[in-house]
Formats: sequence, structure tokens, C-alpha cells
Amino acid sequence: MENFSNGDEVQVVLEDKAIHGKYVENPDRNFVSIKLDSGYNIGIEKKKVRSMKLIKKFHAVLQKKEAVKEEKGKKKIVILHTGGTISSAVDYATGAVTPHFTPEELVAMFPEIKSIANISSRLIGNMASDDMRFAHYNLMAREIEKEVKNGADGIIITHGTDTLHYTSAALEFMLENLPIPVVLVGSQRSSDRGSSDAAMNLISACLFIAKTDFAGVSICMHKGIDDTMALVIPGTNARKMHSSRRDAFKAVNADAIAEVDCHSGSVNMIHGSYKKAEKRALKVLPFKENLKIGIAVSHPNMFASEILAFEDYDGLVLEGTGLGHFPISEIDEYTKEHKKIFSAIEKIARKMPVVMALQTIYGRVDMNVYSPGRKMQDAGVLGNFSPMTPETAFVKLAWLLSNHPKDVKKLFMENLRGEIVKRVGVQEF
Repeated sequence: MENFSNGDEVQVVLEDKAIHGKYVENPDRNFVSIKLDSGYNIGIEKKKVRSMKLIKKFHAVLQKKEAVKEEKGKKKIVILHTGGTISSAVDYATGAVTPHFTPEELVAMFPEIKSIANISSRLIGNMASDDMRFAHYNLMAREIEKEVKNGADGIIITHGTDTLHYTSAALEFMLENLPIPVVLVGSQRSSDRGSSDAAMNLISACLFIAKTDFAGVSICMHKGIDDTMALVIPGTNARKMHSSRRDAFKAVNADAIAEVDCHSGSVNMIHGSYKKAEKRALKVLPFKENLKIGIAVSHPNMFASEILAFEDYDGLVLEGTGLGHFPISEIDEYTKEHKKIFSAIEKIARKMPVVMALQTIYGRVDMNVYSPGRKMQDAGVLGNFSPMTPETAFVKLAWLLSNHPKDVKKLFMENLRGEIVKRVGVQEF
């Protein structure tokens, strides 16, 4: 089989058919990757390939990039890239994903943002969001602090979607007295697909910063599955609710901040009460990077050892069913383990803060309704009446242990960053 390069037009002949497309280098030597005309890549086992021939050699065409000049009267928006689909562009000829981080390249990718604001852009990390750790939150906070001192009017952080809501909550807690908007933006669909949401999400985030006086941390993603509107969601009240839909992110137990129509350029503020952008001294309160915070999920046929696995941790989130339930009642010969589960929770709660959050996502913890819930409170479990998602509860617990270790019990149920809403309204599930 002859040597091919990324982007070469090839024909792969199998036993029952021939496949035509662009050659894409595959790190697995046992497979051949081909980009089809549809934009999707497929992998073919080499042992199934009868022959493979070159149709047309690929020759890269260098494009001239337009220099970006600042214009008076426009806000200065800094885009910090941490990775994820939105911070990359797909070379349509080769199928290879290439990071684009300079202002010139961004304007080439999304020329609409040039008319909205003065854009600068740089890379601070390049990773899938699943690889995020507390150290990365601290890195982001320090870079945001630099840009605030340098006079940025707003900051956009491009981020993988899987843990984007953890990061938004983390930054909201870390950035005390934040004087400008920080908007996290992701993309559910890769840039080589017609259904990509990358452009609309980024443009909408720019419009939101340029046209409002909001200050704080938020997420900007699609409102619906079409390309009509984007939603701006509070940083501590957000959750990814779908694996692939463009409207995956929802505001949980709280209102969205704004709707953005990127076609007309209009921004409609939904939330009437918010902090406004103004001069104030930003203080960064970082995470202790070696903290160990666990999440234990309640489920049928549970065992005490699942709780005791967190004995050497610093804090534990219990993700309860219903109103905040765990199997702790011994009701017959088959539930003797439940007494051990309660003893394990009681033991852990004597060593570290243990907080309750809900699997239901929407709604509020209420451990007063049933006697097992009252028993859990007596054992030291915190979080009664909490509307926080498990992710926000996890982040808040870690942040409190990092910055206010002696006051965790007092502060966990205090509304520090909008995470404890007064009223849980009727919302879309």
C-alpha cells in the first residue's frame, strides 16, 4: 500500500464495495481513516482493504489573513481558549482538526465578531473538558485577573461542553467582586458539520458582552435546536442536560439571564436583578489543588462499602433520590445492609462535611418530609432545602474547604453567588 498524505483524494476498494474520500492519518496502524463527502470520518481495518489508489494529490493553499485593527468606541473582548470543539477549525480538505487562536484566524473563522467588538485571543490550555482539575480552574482565574487589570471589558472562555457547568460554577465562586462579564462558550457539534453551533454561540456571547452592563460568570449556548436564539445562563445554576443536542444547557431552578438573537443582534434581558459592570477590586479565591471531594450516588442494592470508600477524602456529596433519600432503613431481612449504610454515612460525617444534592436536578432538597431524612440531618448531613445541582454542590463544597474550612457548615446554605435561589419556579425539564 503506497504512502498517502492528509487530504489526498483516494479510492479504497473492499471486497463488496469501493469507498471514495479524503485520506486522514490514523495513529492506529491497523486502520485507514477516510473523510467522506458528508463530512464524517470512517475507519476501515487494513486487513479488509484489497487495494487503495490515489485519485488526486492534495496541495495546501495558504490563505492571507486580514490584520485585526482596534476601533474606537467598541468594547474590548478577550477570548481565552482552553480547548474543545469551538476553539478548533476543521480543515475541510484534510479532515484534520487544527487549533486557531490568533485574532486574525478568529476573524477569518467568524467574521461577524469583527463588527461587534475589538477582539484579542490567546491559548491558555488545550484539553478535553473531562481532563479539567482544580489546578486548571486556578489557572483560568489568574488569566482572567490579568485581563481585568489590562482593561478588558469582557472575557469569553472557550471550553469543552462536558464539564463546562462545573467550570462556570468554579469561576463564579473564585472571582469575588468580578467587575466585568466572563462568558463560557462551547460547541456541541464539530465545525465540519452543517449543524455546528460554534459560530452562533461565540457571536451571541460577543453580542451579550457588547450590548449589556452585566457582570459575573455565565454560559452562552443555543436556546433551541434551531439557529434562532442563544441563552445566557447563570454560572452556578446551569447543567448539561443532553449528550449531543445544541440546546443541551439549561438554567436549573433559576431564570436565564438573557436571550440573544445573533441574526438581528438584539439582546433581551430576562433576569431583572444582576450585578452590573463597574470598577471594583477583583479578588481571586483559588481552590486547594490537592483536595479530594467525592460524590456517592444513591441506588437500589447499595452497600456501605460504597460510602466508606471516601473515608480518606476531605468532603462528600451525597446524590440522593427524590427529596434527598438514601437506603438507610432496615425494614426486613433483605435490608440489613441499610443499617450499615447509615452507620457509614454517620461515620464519614464525623470526619468531614457531607452534603446532600438531588438526582432529580430540578427541585429542592427536603429532608424534613420523611423520617429517614430527619435521621440523615441528625447524622450531620448538610444541605436541607438546597436547590443546587450536584455539580454546583460539589464545586461549592470544594471552594469552601479551600477558603473557609472552619465555616463550611455555616456557609454551605448561604447564598454566596446566586446558587441558593429563593423560589424554585416551573421550568422546562
